[in-house]
Amino acid sequence: MTKINLLPWREEKRQQQTTEFYVLLGISAVFALLVFGLTYYYFDKSIKYQNQRNNFLTQKITVLDQQIAEIKKLEAQKANLIARQEVIDELQASRTQMVHLFDELVKTIPNGVFLEKITQQGTAISLEGYSQSHSRVSDYMRRLEASGWFKGVELDYIKADNTLVSHEQKFKLSIRLVNPNKKDAMDTDEELS
Repeated sequence: MTKINLLPWREEKRQQQTTEFYVLLGISAVFALLVFGLTYYYFDKSIKYQNQRNNFLTQKITVLDQQIAEIKKLEAQKANLIARQEVIDELQASRTQMVHLFDELVKTIPNGVFLEKITQQGTAISLEGYSQSHSRVSDYMRRLEASGWFKGVELDYIKADNTLVSHEQKFKLSIRLVNPNKKDAMDTDEELS
């Protein structure tokens, strides 16, 4: 005998498929939420870790900026101290320079030449005086040039002075004072020549 199934089997099958669909949809949704949650957690942790690294670097940069500012202050102080030391060394070296200046002026002056006025501005010296003749001024210039303490001897003028009874020649010389013991002064003179 043949069995006839009069129950609505198609309806049951459709319901079963619908139920399976919703179960699979729920499982997929839970799986998607789980994947989304894990991805969010991973990127959130990565961002927090990077922010921590950024904060650490910012703190270290701030410390380094403070150290750089301190180093700049120390370098400025060092430059100031070096400048002071150079001034002290220069003063120490030029302490006896005036004594040598007058000593060399006395040693180099020939007979018949008389100095009336000596003016100094820094290393530039101006000598004014009287001479019995042009040749004595020339001799004086040669002697000054031969001295190690003077460089750049120049004659500004020489003229006859009729106001004096002996008819002497009035002259003016310009020279530069150098320290022969100081190497920098000699190098500077060579560059200026």
